[in-house]
Amino acid sequence: MSDDNKSLSDDLDDMLDDAKDGAKRAGEKISQKASELADDAKEFAGDAKEKAAEFAEDAKKAASEFADDAKEVLSDGKNVGVIAHITFIGWIIAIVMNSSNKTEFGSFYIRQMLGLVLIAIVTSFIPFLNFVMWIVLLIAWVMSLISALGGEKKTTFLLGDQFQEWFKSL
Repeated sequence: MSDDNKSLSDDLDDMLDDAKDGAKRAGEKISQKASELADDAKEFAGDAKEKAAEFAEDAKKAASEFADDAKEVLSDGKNVGVIAHITFIGWIIAIVMNSSNKTEFGSFYIRQMLGLVLIAIVTSFIPFLNFVMWIVLLIAWVMSLISALGGEKKTTFLLGDQFQEWFKSL
């Protein structure tokens, strides 16, 4: 080979060696970056796992508090007393609710409303008395509803004490 060719060959060999070294350094840098990214990903996954555990714990706590609040609301009987005032279907629902968790407050208003409904049915057959009694019963119903909403057990002015005595099995 001529000197020019040898020199060119040496230059090419040097360039190839430089390229190999550059590729090797680039590979090492890529490997190092990949390792750093993997470490970052592991750290992120650990943080995410920790946050998910915290969220799950908070959700359990909130669900438990909600369940306790729901039990408290259903156990006081006030809801049953108010529901008993809402039409005949509401009265039936109140009886069903009160049968599973009997409270004196709920039973009190179930008996009051049964008495008012029975008076309405009985007086509905007498023409003029029907009109007057509907007005009186409406007033008694509103007063009873207000007492139930207020959490007070007040008998109606129309035979309220007798309703409690007559229907004490409810």
